[in-house]
Amino acid sequence: MTTLRTFIAIELDEELKANLLRLQSRLREQVAPGSVRWVRIEGIHLTLKFLGDTPVNKMDGVKAALAQAATEVGPFAFTVGGLGCFPTTRRPRVVWVGLQEVTGTLVRLRDAVEARVAPLGFPTERRAFHPHLTLGRVQRRASKSEVREIGEAVANSAIGAIDEMAVTAVSYIKSELQPSGAVYTILAKAELTGTRSI
Repeated sequence: MTTLRTFIAIELDEELKANLLRLQSRLREQVAPGSVRWVRIEGIHLTLKFLGDTPVNKMDGVKAALAQAATEVGPFAFTVGGLGCFPTTRRPRVVWVGLQEVTGTLVRLRDAVEARVAPLGFPTERRAFHPHLTLGRVQRRASKSEVREIGEAVANSAIGAIDEMAVTAVSYIKSELQPSGAVYTILAKAELTGTRSI
């Protein structure tokens, strides 16, 4: 059975991508070269649901589910700011920048997506939703001192809000893993047409 690696996400606007690139550059200067694999800016999305290897014969169903979910919320905005690490800055594996959305619309959109794709065989995520944008992943070969340095750099980088972005649509995206990194293709886009939240 033919499958494609797919996910559902909010695409970022160019201004936010430029701000994230500046933030990455600032952090890059504070850590050992090669200790973090920085995510390419064009590869940063706000992922709502990772579907993984998706049978091609289910993709039309996913598109329809996404279109339905998009009718349940209206356009909204989120603020980007605050750095952190997963699992913690003491044991950093992933470096991220946080998102704040005070109306709850982002969570409602994520929940709507989960509910609509679940009947297609994509289990609902049980973990709490922590919206974030991944900036980089700590390399496995990084030494203990380098890992500690990364955590300290993040913990000591007091950044407030760096941007605000309006969200008017959500996308269904295909990810192809290439030696140079993942290549993303938009398979479908659904405009948010529910009660307006902005």
